[in-house]
Amino acid sequence: MHDERQTPSGDGQPDAARVGAGQAIYAPFSLAVYDVVVHGISNHFIWRCPTYQLRRLYDRNVTARHVDVGVGTGYFLARAHWPVARPEITLVDLNPHCLARAAGRISRLSPGMVEANVFEPLPAAQMGKPYTSAGLCYLLHCLPGSMKQKAQVFDHLVPHLADGAHVFGATILPGDATGRGAPNWAARQLMRIYNAKGVFSNEGDRIEDLEAELARRFEVVDIRLYGTVALFEARYRGADRAASTP
Repeated sequence: MHDERQTPSGDGQPDAARVGAGQAIYAPFSLAVYDVVVHGISNHFIWRCPTYQLRRLYDRNVTARHVDVGVGTGYFLARAHWPVARPEITLVDLNPHCLARAAGRISRLSPGMVEANVFEPLPAAQMGKPYTSAGLCYLLHCLPGSMKQKAQVFDHLVPHLADGAHVFGATILPGDATGRGAPNWAARQLMRIYNAKGVFSNEGDRIEDLEAELARRFEVVDIRLYGTVALFEARYRGADRAASTP
């Protein structure tokens, strides 16, 4: 990664330019081909996490009142097996193109839309009553900063979660010192390019750090590694848990 994109020291919020770089690529044209490129090719052959594993992640965790953070194209929301015919869904993203694309895809469910920076508190008036599930699929590896900084997204979600809420998602990792999740040649090259452009900011991400940040905030934390992709699931215990978090 170039020097100007190095992670700042401390646990503060990364600057706005770096936050914006992670989502700027998602314009109407790139979103039009995203599903074919990512869910049809990259997941299977480069990241080595078949898309059906991500669909199963959603099916295991979505509930009747769901918030999705970092919505992409709405691919998984459109295919999820919802437990009710008319789930209440809120979409949260900094990119208006992603919000429009995902909302259009599940227009039959009349989702709410919140354009917001996840490094800042989410607007309570737009978020509404607490959610019983929250999805963060392929979001963390696009956020700048250390895993501790990225975990601010969880802190900003917590005030909007109901007791027992399912918190789940997936993130692409560069592997660790033990060789777990080691990327193949194609994955190494693609990660290098994406990190250089600021699309990804995951060179320092480690599964142990993700697990630690989740465990600080939630309980029943489960992380499964498929290729270079960590799928995580956790439960929010409630206000007493949040109050004890340093």
